[in-house]
Amino acid sequence: MSRLDSFIRRLTAQRDILNAVADEVKTLDGAVLELGLGNGRTFDHLRELFPDRRVVAFDRAANAYGSSMPEDGNLVLGEIKDTARDFIGIGASLAHADIGTGYEDKDAVTLTWLPEIMAGVLAPRGLAVSGLPLEHPDLESLPLPSGVKDGRYFIYRRR
Repeated sequence: MSRLDSFIRRLTAQRDILNAVADEVKTLDGAVLELGLGNGRTFDHLRELFPDRRVVAFDRAANAYGSSMPEDGNLVLGEIKDTARDFIGIGASLAHADIGTGYEDKDAVTLTWLPEIMAGVLAPRGLAVSGLPLEHPDLESLPLPSGVKDGRYFIYRRR
């Protein structure tokens, strides 16, 4: 599969999962967190799905497209593994992370801290959506929507 096709499948899975969990997230209290702002496409989609919710984005630097830039107070800059720790206990309804690199060695390092942060920021019954698998005792794996290939993306509920 070409890298372009892989990219399209990843983004399609991401969108389809976020759309599929939106109604459940709306029944929960709490902010929505986007770990990895990038150029802001997913952040923009989250704002559209949850217009009445605070959406907080994290990244190393602000590189988002102008209209996809978070409002003042909703962008946290620095190393995500450090800055997101300050949000443990916030009780988020949804935390999304698409920060995998595709390099096993680099992603293995990310997986030493990401599951703990994702579980820690969520409220009970809150949802985690991730491009990387999150092995954590407080996270229960959920089935993917039809059309999303197993292993492409992951959904979890905070126990």
